[in-house]
Amino acid sequence: MNDQVEQKEVGTVTGIYQEFETWTVNKGDKTIHAKRMPGFFRTVKTYLQFAMWLPFFLLPYMRWNGKQAVLFDIEHRQFHFFNLTVLPQDIWMLSLVLLVAAMTLFAVTSVASRVWCGYFCFQTAWTDWYTWIEDRIEGNPAARRKLDDAPWDMDKIKKKAAKHLAWMAIALLTGISFSIWFVDAFDYWKMLLSFQLPMVGWVVLAMFFAGTYLLAGMLREQTCLWLCPYARIQGTMGDAQTILPTYDFNRGEPRGKLRRGGEVVAQQGDCIDCFQCVQVCPTGVDIRDGQQLGCITCGLCIDACDSIMDKIGKPQGLIRYASLDELEGKPAKKIYQHPRTLVYLSIILIALAGIVYGLTHMGSMTLSVIPERQPLFVSLSDGSIQNKYQFKVLNKTDKDLHVTVSASGGIEGQQIIGAEKPHLTHHGRGTSFTIFVKAQGDKIMKEVTPLEFKVQAVEDTQVTAQYSTKFNGPKR
Repeated sequence: MNDQVEQKEVGTVTGIYQEFETWTVNKGDKTIHAKRMPGFFRTVKTYLQFAMWLPFFLLPYMRWNGKQAVLFDIEHRQFHFFNLTVLPQDIWMLSLVLLVAAMTLFAVTSVASRVWCGYFCFQTAWTDWYTWIEDRIEGNPAARRKLDDAPWDMDKIKKKAAKHLAWMAIALLTGISFSIWFVDAFDYWKMLLSFQLPMVGWVVLAMFFAGTYLLAGMLREQTCLWLCPYARIQGTMGDAQTILPTYDFNRGEPRGKLRRGGEVVAQQGDCIDCFQCVQVCPTGVDIRDGQQLGCITCGLCIDACDSIMDKIGKPQGLIRYASLDELEGKPAKKIYQHPRTLVYLSIILIALAGIVYGLTHMGSMTLSVIPERQPLFVSLSDGSIQNKYQFKVLNKTDKDLHVTVSASGGIEGQQIIGAEKPHLTHHGRGTSFTIFVKAQGDKIMKEVTPLEFKVQAVEDTQVTAQYSTKFNGPKR
């Protein structure tokens, strides 16, 4: 893309042009004021952003059985999801969830380029909301540019102050909304309004406030161009078969101005050089110069171009989602013909299977039994053999429970010592205690005998856990 290209704007179907200004590739020294134009992809973008990010703001306020339905309780090392409680011992499932998210992102990118950036990314969403506020307060792009260049007076101060206060309100709400995923929402608001947040709470809130305000309000597209690592690696995930917003150069070239009355010069392509595709681009990309790092695949240039084609009586699709091979007339591959995408999908399916297995086998209680190693057994004065076991019961429920201990297998007539009374287990953490098993020496037929312990909650007999171990005896 050249550093400067002449920018003009189509005014009416008759082709009367209005001088716009020189368009400069933005390198951070000038703010891009993108034009907001209605269209199919603008509508899709808006709905998808709200579907993605409204739960971020609202879900922490949902209650379930008197508690926050979804809560990452770092203080107590628990994750609550409605009736499900995930403890650090089950954190491997979170790793699989992150793996699924990453592989889904890679798979979608290999097929449809940076649709995450264009439609879902938090930077894109927040920047879009910030520029919408800017548009409502300061006016259209031309008015905003004029205001930026104007000297400071009361009108400029009022507009700029109103805009920045609105931005700060969104930034503050963003920091609060992030924090309440980790602390009960209603307790957090009470502490915040009474200025009783702990130091870490104030630090997190300040960081998210500053980060949101600076990234979405000030840096905007520069975050995508220079700070986001995904923008750098996305080129390795696509190929000539990847669909993305593309300019049909075969149809559009050579470009030429639209004459009065809609007259078109012979041998002129469909592109009338109106620059509407550049004016609506949030990163200032001219899609006609080919695929570029700044393109976030949002499709807004398609809406702009289609609207112009409708006005001048040309078919839509001069700019459209297509692969580079398609534009060159090569046959397009099906999704299942992309080996890289199939690898991503295979990893996703394996990870999902692991998550399902973990959730279905997680249970409300787990039991770990460690036999004493030094010594393996103790010979008592009455001729009996005794083994010592260290129990650790992890109570994953939200209530303290008393558990009884029983054993199956082992030695005939064995006695369990230390299980005469139920043991108290605390909710959300492990409880340890010691159990002894004693058996008559003449009943022990083997050096190692299989033994299975079972713990069962007194308050809820459906909550149980088993563990298989062994009883050690002398050599026979």
